[in-house]
Amino acid sequence: MKVFTGLKAFALAATLGVVAEPYAVSASETLSMSNAPMGELTAELSVLFAQEREAMTGVSADAVAVVLSNYRPKAKPTPPVKVEYSQPFLAQLPKATGGEAWECLSEALYFEARGESVKGQFAVAEVILNRVSSPAFPDTVCGVVNQGTGKKYQCQFTYTCDGHAEEIHEPKAYTRVGKIARLMLDGAPRRLTEGATHYHTTAVNPRWARKFPRTAQIGVHFFYKMPRA
Repeated sequence: MKVFTGLKAFALAATLGVVAEPYAVSASETLSMSNAPMGELTAELSVLFAQEREAMTGVSADAVAVVLSNYRPKAKPTPPVKVEYSQPFLAQLPKATGGEAWECLSEALYFEARGESVKGQFAVAEVILNRVSSPAFPDTVCGVVNQGTGKKYQCQFTYTCDGHAEEIHEPKAYTRVGKIARLMLDGAPRRLTEGATHYHTTAVNPRWARKFPRTAQIGVHFFYKMPRA
């Protein structure tokens, strides 16, 4: 039977994956390489090092186990999403996918703004997400998009209550707005509309627009904030 002592024993234990971090091993410690199964060997080593650590530090193995079980490494900060409001920028991005929120936002951008410029489509996405962030509206994307769809033409986004089926006939346009939806849900900045929660086309003049501060005009849409109470 071959016997290793001191640092050689520690090195072998580290190789076997028993020691998670460096610490001193006394010269009196020995590691027996017998015919014992590896599971038994590593278990024996774990007990040996736990006992040694407790003797040296006064901290029990159970206390160490509790600390380690509750340890959570700090998450690295997510870098800001870099966005360019252009067709070439979107073209080089991979096709986007996502869950329910992504589907609702993509459909809203397709039916509400697919004929707008890229910047105009981003702006509409901003309004929807600004509503999600506002206590005055539902707190989910789908809740915002489908708000007030109980009666025909009495809803926040006309395509959801006009009585027509929502069918995608322009797949390229849907792919493009899907990328915008993905970027916005992933944290792209909302800097185009200055916190707008409403918009309408330049072809109409709704009564509420007279009381809401206008924040921007992008393409054929005017954007507004809700007035402060």
